[in-house]
Amino acid sequence: MEKPSIILRTVCPDRPGLVSQLTSWISHYGGNIKHSDHHTDQDAGLFLSRIEWDINDLAINKSEIYEQFEKIAIDINGKFNINYSDEIPNVGIFVSKQNHCLIDLLWRVRNGELKMNVPLIISNHPDLENIAKDFKAQFVCIDTTNSSKSSVEKQILNLLKDFDIELVVLAKYMQILSDSFLDNYSSIINIHHSFLPAFKGGQPYHRAWKRGVKLIGATAHYVTQDLDEGPIIEQCTVNVSHRDEVADLIRKGRDIERIALARAVRLHLNHQIFVYDSKTAVFD
Repeated sequence: MEKPSIILRTVCPDRPGLVSQLTSWISHYGGNIKHSDHHTDQDAGLFLSRIEWDINDLAINKSEIYEQFEKIAIDINGKFNINYSDEIPNVGIFVSKQNHCLIDLLWRVRNGELKMNVPLIISNHPDLENIAKDFKAQFVCIDTTNSSKSSVEKQILNLLKDFDIELVVLAKYMQILSDSFLDNYSSIINIHHSFLPAFKGGQPYHRAWKRGVKLIGATAHYVTQDLDEGPIIEQCTVNVSHRDEVADLIRKGRDIERIALARAVRLHLNHQIFVYDSKTAVFD
């Protein structure tokens, strides 16, 4: 069994000596570094660092780590996050009628590929309830047709709180979340069925077919108040040709939608993503 580790992500203005300063702090407390990744965005003038080290035999306890590193963060004028590899978050999945992304995520959880719990699945249709039952998740169908958007979203927010949900995954959830909802809950990953920024919004495969594109894509991104414009985490593509009809594009797209979404969720769970300036740096 893999030993638990500590993951430190740091973003700060770039300057000489930062790697030495960070690794020396870890070494001072007896940390044995497993992975160390760094990047300098020269245009933004930012230094990004992800360091992972063994938690065993560390000469400092968990409650002190944050407090002690905060002193370093102040010195380097940086922001940081500290996480632990043995943390298993609760994840809520939102769906509508399409099942391919939901089944793929649940299968990967069951097989240990995605280290997360899925206690809650929310949908605006009842179609996928049996899938939720098969995977021992609570399925909640919320009528979005005969209820106001504000009342629906209030119910959803209460459910997220009740189930202690740390991340929401929109696995083909064909509803737009309001700005008010996103003000209250912002840790959300969506899968969009196009190679963003091309073909934002609805029916991207139909529009791509009309344009005669030679490849189609799927994009997993964080959700923001700007539709389909959140920071991109993962993208996949597949070639298409003049022989393909819209149905062929949709069929091919399902495969890459599953892959892109699963990769994005795994990267998030492993704390390999930095979000800054409306974009991401992914240390995979």
